[in-house]
Amino acid sequence: QTLSVIAFSQGPGLGPCLRTGATVARALASYLDIPLVGVNHCIAHLEIGKLKTGAKDPITLYVSGGNTIVSAFDSGRYRVFGETLDIALGNCLDVFAREAGLRQKLGMPFGAIVEKLATKGRKLISLPYTVKGMDMSFSGLLTAVVNLLKKGEYKMEDLCYSLQETAFSMVSEVTERALAHTEKREVLLTGGVAANKRLQSMVKSIAEEHDAEFCVVPSEFAIDNGAMIAWAGVLAYTHGVVTPVEKSFVRLRWRLEEVEVPWIK
Repeated sequence: QTLSVIAFSQGPGLGPCLRTGATVARALASYLDIPLVGVNHCIAHLEIGKLKTGAKDPITLYVSGGNTIVSAFDSGRYRVFGETLDIALGNCLDVFAREAGLRQKLGMPFGAIVEKLATKGRKLISLPYTVKGMDMSFSGLLTAVVNLLKKGEYKMEDLCYSLQETAFSMVSEVTERALAHTEKREVLLTGGVAANKRLQSMVKSIAEEHDAEFCVVPSEFAIDNGAMIAWAGVLAYTHGVVTPVEKSFVRLRWRLEEVEVPWIK
């Protein structure tokens, strides 16, 4: 089948990974003599979530290993209502799992291992809960739970349970505030951590309390995937967006609200 355009993740993200993808994308676009479209990785997560769930105009909680953002569309762009001030929620779970020496099984992310252990936890341990205005901080939470881990006074299941409950309550609080402020009728959960059933349950409860529809991206599209980059590229290209080769440099800190979104009216 004939290709019309080459889409690639231009940012945000890790430099070596982004540059590898961008280099291949430029080469293919040049060889095939077709346009190039640089896609914002965060917007790709939002758009694949909307495509697969049918959500039209949601408040979105995007949680992954690299990002934790509460956003909604307004006046031509996605607007950030709240975000992490330091590390992402997914990174917090991953680092704890590594510090705990949890073994990563084939095809199972560290977050899924923490989730499985958390279902067996019964004791809620007091941990730092940091929400500043509409923003969140997970570094203090991570430090505290790792310190408790090293002391060896609590069961692993209780540590995982308490870590999840605290972190998920923080993002849920900010999501609920944004939902109440905007009065949106949909709440979308997307990103790699969206596959967590406990987080789904908490965000769903918030949506129901505000008479909003709860939407969650299917698990196969929750983690980073090529389909989301392709779909965001299609949306951009069919609305007149192309990226000249000389402007296709990667953008490690390309913020969500910096991107114009012409495909939403």
